[in-house]
Amino acid sequence: MSQTPKQSAEGPVPTSTDVARLAGVSRATVSYVLNNTSAVRISEPTRRRVREAAEELGYVPHAAARSLRAGHTRIVLLPTAHIPVGPLYSQFLNEIQWALRALDYTVVQYGSIGLGADEAARAWAELRPVAVLSLGEIALTAHGVQVLKRSGAKAVITLGPQRVEGAHSLVMDQRAIGVAAAEHLLERGRRGIGVVVPAEPGLELFSKPRLAGVRKAVAGAGVGARVEALTMAYDEESAAGLAARWRDLGLDAVYAYNDEYAQVLMRALQDAGVDVPGECAVVGADDLLLGKLLRPRLSTVHVEMPTGREMAELVDRVVRDPGGAVERHDLMAARAVPRESS
Repeated sequence: MSQTPKQSAEGPVPTSTDVARLAGVSRATVSYVLNNTSAVRISEPTRRRVREAAEELGYVPHAAARSLRAGHTRIVLLPTAHIPVGPLYSQFLNEIQWALRALDYTVVQYGSIGLGADEAARAWAELRPVAVLSLGEIALTAHGVQVLKRSGAKAVITLGPQRVEGAHSLVMDQRAIGVAAAEHLLERGRRGIGVVVPAEPGLELFSKPRLAGVRKAVAGAGVGARVEALTMAYDEESAAGLAARWRDLGLDAVYAYNDEYAQVLMRALQDAGVDVPGECAVVGADDLLLGKLLRPRLSTVHVEMPTGREMAELVDRVVRDPGGAVERHDLMAARAVPRESS
């Protein structure tokens, strides 16, 4: 049975003074506890008493007032284009947000669809974030980084294929995934490799460099193999259409962008009478559990990424020491996981 706070919705807004009076402590102690200040040692019973008093009164610290005292907000801005990035990246983003919240940051997702690089930086700067963690859907410029820093951002961290001047740039090059998939198929003797390019808008951030990785691996192998980009939507109709013309394409393998697209396409190929892996080897990416449940079991590319907790701790470290060095730069590695489908 839930408890209703004594403070009614129509009554005066509770203050830190009210919390201090109810808990029997000073206002400073209330501030230290509710702002998670680590510089002052406060016993756990006192912390518990302050939190219980705040909950009973329905007191919530004033973020703007806290920002004025600290000289900056606790907002970490996470720009997002709201694209369907798949389970692996969704889990990564969720982990980052949980870990940042545990470090007493407020994560604000910002829809950046249709904004140019410098335009986006100005829009983000209006929120006065203490940090910006850009995952690459907006290609920040050196000017944009300076705009953010002048607005008070202590940390501007980018994750993408290239470094950005003035930012802590962590390289996550999607080409490594395409390279791993292509090298595996070439080792299996495949010489006509189709590469699924999702028709859904927004996924170019991932699909283009993965296609480039396949082409790089094939060109470097020097075995006379060819690569063909194949547009496919994530639905049965589109997959069936591609499967129906598969034999006319003259291809003997496909890297299907990720395990989800690979699942849909492999089923369509089987329905069209194309033998997997006899006539066509199929490889996905992300190493999802569903790949092990398919028959034949799906070959895939395992992607090694930093954990959300590691990224949150990095944000916190850069906020505390903006001029400090960032040890890790190249954060993405990929390796093929051979199974029955190839």
